[in-house]
Amino acid sequence: MKPRHKRFIAISVGVAALGVAAALVLSAFQSNLVFFFTPSQVAANEAPQGRAFRIGGLVTPGSVKRQPDGVTVQFVVTDTAKDIPVVYRGILPDLFREGKGVVAQGQLGADGVFRASEVLAKHDENYMPPDAAHAVEQAQKAQKTIRSN
Repeated sequence: MKPRHKRFIAISVGVAALGVAAALVLSAFQSNLVFFFTPSQVAANEAPQGRAFRIGGLVTPGSVKRQPDGVTVQFVVTDTAKDIPVVYRGILPDLFREGKGVVAQGQLGADGVFRASEVLAKHDENYMPPDAAHAVEQAQKAQKTIRSN
């Protein structure tokens, strides 16, 4: 075999290996990709069914209910327009409070209850995730528009 053919085969094998590696990386990235949705978007069925996503907004005051087992918590997340009930089994962050911003990751059940596998809170008491803050602002504008008409 000529050196030219050997080089061509080596380059072809290298390009094929690079393509396989890129496909594996993109596949792993796609399976770990988690999108953010607001309660209004979830209520409008824009959130994926049977797939993990994040929901964010404010914890509705008076909605936090702890179960007797000590680790299961039920609460409601709102963007001031729509409310979504959330069930979480685990230890909540120390800064989790009613009326404060929260982001929960999990799946929406067929019964409309969001089953969270993770709940996130931030150290600042005025914190609200940027996406959630924007969603709450948009929902409040929409409510004002509806009321003024």
